Amino acid sequence: MTQALFILWRESAEALLVIGILHAWLRQGVDATHKLRWLWAGVAAGTFMALAFAAALLGLFSALPDGAIEQMQLAMMLLASGLIVHMVGWMRQQGGQMKHALQQGVAQRAGPGIALLAALAIAREGAETVVFLYGLGLGQQSAGQLGLTALLAVMLAMLTYWLLQQGGRWLHWRDFFRLSEALLLLLGGALLLAAAEKMTMLGWLPTLVDELWDSSWLLDDASRTGNLLASFTGYRAHPALSPLLALLGYWGLVWLWLGWGRHAR
Repeated sequence: MTQALFILWRESAEALLVIGILHAWLRQGVDATHKLRWLWAGVAAGTFMALAFAAALLGLFSALPDGAIEQMQLAMMLLASGLIVHMVGWMRQQGGQMKHALQQGVAQRAGPGIALLAALAIAREGAETVVFLYGLGLGQQSAGQLGLTALLAVMLAMLTYWLLQQGGRWLHWRDFFRLSEALLLLLGGALLLAAAEKMTMLGWLPTLVDELWDSSWLLDDASRTGNLLASFTGYRAHPALSPLLALLGYWGLVWLWLGWGRHAR
């Protein structure tokens, strides 16, 4: 559940950032009380849309035959991995202008438009969270487990947001996004590796070499520490060649797309 906690924490913190920006801007304007009501209505609507999306996916999984469920899980893993890379790239390009874009969007809208802007922003964060969680295979977890994880994640997100609002005394926005981006990209690679392993089990992808090495003497991926590392980085004590090539390809594409090679020079 560590992966789920991280995803829920990160997405909740980003949603709080969006709400905080809109709330602070609206409080300074004319007829603030009326506009803030529309803001909270939009937040409620966006939350409902995200929950409805989660319920629809759950219903879809429940209606699928056993063989199709495994294929659907594979598709969600690949989608989540790609979405993580896209989200990190988008945040790098637009993150610095997000505050200005949100404030400009609010300034150009009346009450219902404010609600729509907030609803879409929250629904987007919620939809991403749902895709990530299903990609991690957590759609099969009990509602109680996910509920406790979500509650803890929201509490951590609120604490994180409070720390970030203290003028950088303890935590800077830049550091928060850099750390969460790095963890997200590691998780995206781990998801792609797991998807490649699932494809080898389904016979869709050859392993090429069944076991390249055995590092279990150093760190077994079945141990608590090894499992945590495997969940976030794709570490394997007995890696097959084709999933490892998929992971290397993932990092090569990430490096090129995010322009890390240019920054390094």
